[in-house]
Amino acid sequence: MADNQSDLVILGGGSGGYAAALRAAELGKSVVLIEKDRVGGTCLHRGCIPTKALLHAGEIADQARESATFGVNATFEGIDIAGVHKYKDGVVGKNWKGLQGLIKARGIQTIEGEGKLAGPKTVSVNGDTYTGTNLILATGSYSRTLPGLDVDGQRVITSEHALQLDRVPETAIVLGGGVIGVEFASVWTSFGTKVTIVEALPHLVPTEDEANSKQLERAFRRRGIGFKVGARFEGVEHTDAGVRVTLEGGETLEAEILLVAVGRGPTSADLGYEEQGITIERGFVITDEFCRTSVDGVYAVGDLISIGGAPHLQLAHVGFGEGILVAEHIAGLPVVPIDYLGVPRITYSQPEVASVGYTEAQAAEKFGADNIKTVTYDLSGNGRSAILNTKGAVKLVAQQDGPVVGIHIVGDRVGELIAEAQLIYNWEALPGEVAQLIHPHPTQSEALGEAHLLLAGKPLHVHE
Repeated sequence: MADNQSDLVILGGGSGGYAAALRAAELGKSVVLIEKDRVGGTCLHRGCIPTKALLHAGEIADQARESATFGVNATFEGIDIAGVHKYKDGVVGKNWKGLQGLIKARGIQTIEGEGKLAGPKTVSVNGDTYTGTNLILATGSYSRTLPGLDVDGQRVITSEHALQLDRVPETAIVLGGGVIGVEFASVWTSFGTKVTIVEALPHLVPTEDEANSKQLERAFRRRGIGFKVGARFEGVEHTDAGVRVTLEGGETLEAEILLVAVGRGPTSADLGYEEQGITIERGFVITDEFCRTSVDGVYAVGDLISIGGAPHLQLAHVGFGEGILVAEHIAGLPVVPIDYLGVPRITYSQPEVASVGYTEAQAAEKFGADNIKTVTYDLSGNGRSAILNTKGAVKLVAQQDGPVVGIHIVGDRVGELIAEAQLIYNWEALPGEVAQLIHPHPTQSEALGEAHLLLAGKPLHVHE
């Protein structure tokens, strides 16, 4: 068994792992990147990129159906699912090729195989061992299921199966009204599927500000998407036509398929983590704010981790940020821990839901209900939104006589606005400071400006 030494060994080539590899190599470190499948991980191959490609295809389908609204005569003739997959896989393939080129250009050694810890900072893979001065664990996450709910990949499926489905189902039940469930409900509805979402909590996208959830629910009702909130799953059985889902209380739903979208769990089992002294809770690797584990010189990033035991955002861009932070920390550069409330969150449904910072409820708990102020600017006052024929709103949460601490937006394409919102939150901007910025007309970005004008007490295109 050959042993290979380097400055840094990374187990897992997804968003967090490859970002750390690229940045560490840039800083002059020798890097070994170990990945059992393909670099890019879940995000590139089974998550962010392919799902958003499907959502864009769905948007095109809706535009064809609704073309007469804009005075354009077009005919919607249906979905060529093979053609959709060709388009989706082409996008993924182009990104994968580009990523492989970047890794090669930085001189990173990549090892394909399933690695397991064989020592505190040593990974065994394909009969060889790789030891680093530092080690980063970046093994990501998997699609969760519920006790007694068996995923067969045919009638009861996860998002990974849904991305490869060779047909457009006539009917579908989506178990889980979070980001993944809502996005697949949206794309399937655009493709022509009759969808019902089942969510145990009181609202869809339940971690969002309640106003955003209600806006999305109204939009889904208009689109004919069914949903049952506060509804708990009890069981599923196969029928001649597909599946029958039983909810707590005895209500049943039937459909062709059931998509299980109840969240993602950390991939940490049987990888030797605990045997090497790494602290694990509920499957998550526990780290500090610099992503350091309980073992000196061993870091962990991405969906795998929990910082101090607290919930952690399972987002690709969080993995990127953590990977960069760890690489720079290892190199001795001064780094600042990530403010996870300051990370943008987007649900790419139609309409999109985008947010950053505190929800109103969180802000009331943090600062006191009497010490916060909220305003809502409806997109009906925004010219660009009218052109796009989208409905929604911008909601701001601020401290009384203080900075903006939360921005929550619903509407088509509003995910592109959240980068500016991120700057407003992270730079602790006052409403008047944003209000004096001139936003280009006509753009949806004006809605952010108008909301801050309203919050600063000088509304423009607002009916009072």
